Amino acid sequence: MTREINIENLKCGGCANTITRELSAMKGVDEVSVDVENSLVKFSAPETIFNLVKEKLSKLGYPEVGSANNVLHKAKSFVSCAVGRIK
Repeated sequence: MTREINIENLKCGGCANTITRELSAMKGVDEVSVDVENSLVKFSAPETIFNLVKEKLSKLGYPEVGSANNVLHKAKSFVSCAVGRIK
């Protein structure tokens, strides 16, 4: 089933690359796409791992809109962004 999550701190293609790579590596997650302009992550996954995907995004620095978005999340998103630009 296709799922969508609006996230915070999404800035560029580097961020999108990191998110795509990390979510695609999760068992049960397929067809990951990231819409940078709308801060939207789309993916196919069963309901049973939906919360795991949200947790993974938060750990990368991209919490769901409406969740806590503290300085640590913002700092992690800068690192994720930089790594995504390199790889």
